[in-house]
Amino acid sequence: MSVAKRKAIAIEVGMQNSGMGTTLAASCFPSLALATLPGAIFRAWHNISAAIAADLMARANEKEQSREQMHK
Repeated sequence: MSVAKRKAIAIEVGMQNSGMGTTLAASCFPSLALATLPGAIFRAWHNISAAIAADLMARANEKEQSREQMHK
């Protein structure tokens, strides 16, 4: 599997896990509204951190490609 696919899968799995955690908390603990809070916080954090990680990975990839072009 290519590096790009592995990175995309890693981000997607994290986003799905945070959504699933929120859904499970709501369905398993319907009387405890705060049970969904950790999943909701993680979901928001994951959206922010995933965007930052994707940007960092894209920049690293650009640097690597420019180095390869210089060595050709």
